[in-house]
Amino acid sequence: MAVEHPLAPAQGDQTRIHNIGYRSYDGPRLGRSYARRSLYSQSLRGAYGLGRSVKSKVLPMLLFVVMCVPAAIMVAVAVATKAKDLPLDYTRYAIVMQAVISLYVASQAPQSVSRDLRFKTVPLYFSRPIETADYVRAKFAALASAMFILTAAPLLVLYVGALLAKLDFSEQTEGFAQGLVSVALLSLLFAGIGLVIASVTPRRGFGIAAVIAVLTISYGAVSTLQAIADAQGSTDATPWIGLFSPITLIDGVQSAFLGATSAFPGGIGPSQSEGVVYVIVALGLVAASYGLLMRRYRKVGL
Repeated sequence: MAVEHPLAPAQGDQTRIHNIGYRSYDGPRLGRSYARRSLYSQSLRGAYGLGRSVKSKVLPMLLFVVMCVPAAIMVAVAVATKAKDLPLDYTRYAIVMQAVISLYVASQAPQSVSRDLRFKTVPLYFSRPIETADYVRAKFAALASAMFILTAAPLLVLYVGALLAKLDFSEQTEGFAQGLVSVALLSLLFAGIGLVIASVTPRRGFGIAAVIAVLTISYGAVSTLQAIADAQGSTDATPWIGLFSPITLIDGVQSAFLGATSAFPGGIGPSQSEGVVYVIVALGLVAASYGLLMRRYRKVGL
């Protein structure tokens, strides 16, 4: 008696192959540049909660309003009192509002990169025609652009208000241009530092706390040491101490080259020769941040 093999097809079984319509993609392939631009656009929109839930929009939009409201108030005061100048210089505005700027970068840097690390989606990016450099550049540029919008918008409010108040056009234009240069450097520096710190941990909360700690503790420590040095008459040491905090670094660059009034003790900022060192250190930190991000994401993408 023949025994049927258990894996043999049943008698009368008619196997058919059906064409269910799947076909390969034959459309245009847009390549790395398109992918990089798309990642940049998505990250920039995400820095203000656009395209995300309402809850995600609250903090960045609130911080944006907080940055702009004091500028609007200053303009209103200048117009009402017919002042001959604005209450605050363009180059001083970001230094005064540093707490808001630090909170913004602390909240948005982890949002930009920590979720990709936490949900392990970074290798998926690299499975497409996009490389480590494309990912890093897109994220870096997106956060720097978001910060530039945050810091330049109140300067624009001040500038438009100054023109409406009929203040000197050439003087206001020069001050506005100097302010834009200052916040552009600040945006690159803060974005780089924030992303490097946030890329270390996939936990967004840890990233936020770490960025706030680095920015606030460094500024507090440097300011305290500068005050002690000034009180002891060691004024020559004050500019060199300022090299160790992002905020005082920006303050030193703009007071040396952009005609800004320094927030250092006694209002004495670095000289132009010392300012060259400030510029080198600032640009070096931006370059180092980019290099560290490249090194980090080469490992993550494996």
